[in-house]
Amino acid sequence: MRTTDLKQMIGVSSVGLALSVASVALGAVGTARTDQGWMAFAGAFLGLYFLFAIRVASQWEKIAVLRFGRYIGLRGPGLFHIIPIVDAVSRTVDQRIRVASVSAESTLTRDTVPVNVDAIVFWMVWNAEKSILEVQDFEQAITLSAQTALRESIGRHELHQMVAEREMLGHELQRILDEKTNPWGITVQSVEIRDVQIPSQLQDAMSREAQAERERRARTILGLAETEIADKFSLAAATYRDNPVALHLRAMNMLYEAIKEKGSMVIVPSSAVETMGLGGTLATAALGKH
Repeated sequence: MRTTDLKQMIGVSSVGLALSVASVALGAVGTARTDQGWMAFAGAFLGLYFLFAIRVASQWEKIAVLRFGRYIGLRGPGLFHIIPIVDAVSRTVDQRIRVASVSAESTLTRDTVPVNVDAIVFWMVWNAEKSILEVQDFEQAITLSAQTALRESIGRHELHQMVAEREMLGHELQRILDEKTNPWGITVQSVEIRDVQIPSQLQDAMSREAQAERERRARTILGLAETEIADKFSLAAATYRDNPVALHLRAMNMLYEAIKEKGSMVIVPSSAVETMGLGGTLATAALGKH
């Protein structure tokens, strides 16, 4: 038996202590006034009885009472009475939602990758009678069951699923744990995967793989752009082939764009000048200035 359970079974409540002190005081006063020694003895006896017979359970607590080793019922919350020596009480069962932190270290995934996973289990006792009578230490049972279920779930999933689908993994763990703990009077509210750690060497390899994938996509996009540009040039060539005036205008526009900046100089072959008819154009522009 653990020390905390022993203290609880022989412990006293504040109400029992107050009644015990009051009984001893009344017995002492009665003996002083009547000179009857039995009153002090009776007060001390009642005080000792109240000290161990009156117990108090908090609003969220349940306690099982055993009489001569046989279960007779649950007590709490509030004030309740037991018969000292004849009755014994179990450990207090807290029926609030509680948290258990579990971890699985160096567990292999379905694709044989060792991972360290940390999870949080939120659970509560919905049937205190079952949890007390059927499980010796339900807190330890919850922790060990959660660790086992976590390892089983990791072995059924691949690494990318565990990293990208943590919520799904948490729901699966909750379902597995509920199947184990419901017969104990315990239900699992939710399971949250807090962290998934992989070895540093594998992290470097995954980083290089992701970088190579990004480079592949970039080159693919660049190739598509070149293809689209070539198609546009092909359409432009077909247009200029059937319309030489448009080609001349485009060439003159390109030449203008090249020489419009101050201090720039462009050398144009004579054949290009004759083809585009730039001689007459330049002469007309010069006469216009004068």
